[in-house]
Amino acid sequence: MSIVVVGSVGIDTIETPFGREERVLGGSASYFSLAACNFTDIHMVSSVGEDFPREYYDLLVLKGINTEGVAEEKGETFRWEGKYDYDMKDPETVSVTLGVLGSFDPIVPKNLRGADYLFLANTAPEVQMKVLEQMSSPRIVACDTMNFWIENRPDKLKELLAKVHVLIINDSEARQLSEESMMAKAAKKIIDMGPEFLIVKRGEYGALLFSREELFFAPSYMLERVLDPTGAGDTFAGGFMGYMASHSEKPNFASFKKAVAYGSVLASFTVENFSVKGLCSLGEEQIEQRYREFLKLLAI
Repeated sequence: MSIVVVGSVGIDTIETPFGREERVLGGSASYFSLAACNFTDIHMVSSVGEDFPREYYDLLVLKGINTEGVAEEKGETFRWEGKYDYDMKDPETVSVTLGVLGSFDPIVPKNLRGADYLFLANTAPEVQMKVLEQMSSPRIVACDTMNFWIENRPDKLKELLAKVHVLIINDSEARQLSEESMMAKAAKKIIDMGPEFLIVKRGEYGALLFSREELFFAPSYMLERVLDPTGAGDTFAGGFMGYMASHSEKPNFASFKKAVAYGSVLASFTVENFSVKGLCSLGEEQIEQRYREFLKLLAI
């Protein structure tokens, strides 16, 4: 089953204590797609400028990602420059150029509107809702959001959450959205807003999966080096949704647990290198080997 992902495609400049990379491929839809394409067919919907490098188009196509929904507009491609300290957590944003993304009006190609899986990457909830309204009847709708939208578009965001199956956010966003400090109580309040499942990303401390009745904790995959955490959350979402879309069984808590594990595994490949480099040469054997190693972390 195929996935439609709507989000940003951009050009990043990233600096960490371990190096600096300039004008590399970035954006939520890029990381998501390069993770999810290891499992199923991916269709991107985004907007880039006339300056978007042809080599990045070629990379996406080489990985089997459908880019017919990526509109090339007059103007600049979205650009972000960030700098990380040694804790490798929230980066300092050095500069942002919205470019054509500032007027992004997503149009899902008609032949993709019947897709079974939809991922709404982080953007304004009004934009996410517009995309959702173009789709026929997706089997699973998952979305991401951020503190800015929680603070500035709370009503529009809650309207969207009433229509999605899965919300994927980090722990600070979960607390802000729910106005609760304790995660168990925060999760209950968020699920009451509409999503059947909530995934709370906790970086190096793993991820939590909540339903109304059940809870699952997955640790992060232990790594000896982390060079660049940019895009780890979007990669996690791509691994999660990719696994779900590649399995025909009825979505349930057990299948969601496996999907969370695959999300963590894919994210581990991203942070080992800069930008999307860790995802570009991945194969099924590498993913499955790391998945088996990851399962050992879950054993008692």
